[in-house]
Amino acid sequence: MGKKTIHVSDFTGTVLGTDDEVVKVVVLEHPDLVAGPVQLDATAIEVESIDDAALDVAVVEIHDRHGGGEPRRVVLTASEFDAMATDVPMAQLLRTAERVRPPKARRAAEKIDYGTIEHAGRPHRGRVTEEEARLVREQLDEVNKRLADAGIRQVDPADPEHAARYGFPTAD
Repeated sequence: MGKKTIHVSDFTGTVLGTDDEVVKVVVLEHPDLVAGPVQLDATAIEVESIDDAALDVAVVEIHDRHGGGEPRRVVLTASEFDAMATDVPMAQLLRTAERVRPPKARRAAEKIDYGTIEHAGRPHRGRVTEEEARLVREQLDEVNKRLADAGIRQVDPADPEHAARYGFPTAD
């Protein structure tokens, strides 16, 4: 038994032939979009008019006391936004305005606890706690299996660096 896949345009329901160029359209924002971006398939001909229909818009964030401290994002036509600048033309105002730096990436909310079997033996810059060293020594096979499955170097008790790091006996 075989299977046959037929591709259709999400916009028109038209069957897409093998010669049709399939165009992926990702919808980032829409009033009816509730669960994040979605992808639609179409033909190149179907989406030709998108560029012609595109609006010149300004997307702004309003940071004020409304919205529980979260900024409000507003989309308006560029001409409506430009009209708000009455002292200096908007183009000049935008060229001379203070730049906004993107927020720095936040560190992981939770610090990794290498003293647990899930993380023991993983390479890290910090100090190896006695709990982590004990887990590595007592459950070396389990630790190394987890590390190998994750594609990470394994702990080798014969390696002088690993022996010192995890408290394995050395052959002095």
